[in-house]
Amino acid sequence: MRLPVAMFLCIFLPLFAHAEEPVDTAQGIIQNQIAAFLNDDAKTAYSFASPTIRGKFPNETAFFDMVKKGYAPVYRPGNFAFGRSKVDGDMVVQEVLISGPDGKDWTALYQLLKQPDGSYKINGVHMVHAAPGPEI
Repeated sequence: MRLPVAMFLCIFLPLFAHAEEPVDTAQGIIQNQIAAFLNDDAKTAYSFASPTIRGKFPNETAFFDMVKKGYAPVYRPGNFAFGRSKVDGDMVVQEVLISGPDGKDWTALYQLLKQPDGSYKINGVHMVHAAPGPEI
């Protein structure tokens, strides 16, 4: 028995789309937060923070100052690209390869958690200085 293409897509495409949805959502959130940093839009950048982060930094000014001081490559990236990602239940870990404002390369590991309303919020970023490549 052959299924018409339209029926095949209706049955199977949602299965594939659902598997990618948390990663696509996480990447969109990260891109939007980085854009907010680049535009010095503390309010928007803070809106992507999880309740745990908001508990540590109870207002957008405190949050923005922390990012400026401790996460310069995220605050002012030269370039960035998404690397590997992992979905584990309600958590997405997304690797972001970032060139900092000083030209040094970093890997930022973003952790996003699904909230009770179904949205994802950034729950932390772990920065790892990239090892230098071989000299040519």
